[in-house]
Amino acid sequence: MEKKEKVMFSKELEQFHCFILLDEVKEKVRKLKAYGVDDAEIVAVMNEEELFPQLVVTEDYRIVLADGANTEVKMEPLVKAVYLLFLSHPEGIVLKCLPDYKKELTQLYIQLRPYGMTDRVMQSIEDVTNPMLNSINEKCAKIRKIFSEILPKSVSRYYAISGKRGEAKKIDLVRANVVWRCKMPCSQGL
Repeated sequence: MEKKEKVMFSKELEQFHCFILLDEVKEKVRKLKAYGVDDAEIVAVMNEEELFPQLVVTEDYRIVLADGANTEVKMEPLVKAVYLLFLSHPEGIVLKCLPDYKKELTQLYIQLRPYGMTDRVMQSIEDVTNPMLNSINEKCAKIRKIFSEILPKSVSRYYAISGKRGEAKKIDLVRANVVWRCKMPCSQGL
């Protein structure tokens, strides 16, 4: 075979392989959609926008995304305490069991605001851990909003607290992507 023929044959073979790969990609996309992955997430992955920055909890309990800019995720102390509580429980927390976590949440809040527990703060913690009230859902909604303002939607959902009604709510971020530099006051000691 001449050099020119080899190049043409090579190009045709390359196009054939591309055709096969594209068919495989189409099949994988069909499967992803069957599992409930939406088009926006698929497009984000295809455009390589899907970046999951490490989430770092610093010694002074700041939450920072190691995204090159080290973006701090700012939250009110009680919202941050709720976030850290869920982050320290990768298995998730069933909301009806929140009263069991009141002491742990209180300890987290004290770490964030060591100069005082007022009656108002104690009532707020009581409200958050009362599954009959909407306070925990409000905090989860704030957390979702905070992350959606910093990260693309397809990524931010992994950093937020989520879960189906009646099931454990949790943060779906892979824990290998979480760096704890602080000493957690909870029993797990993460």
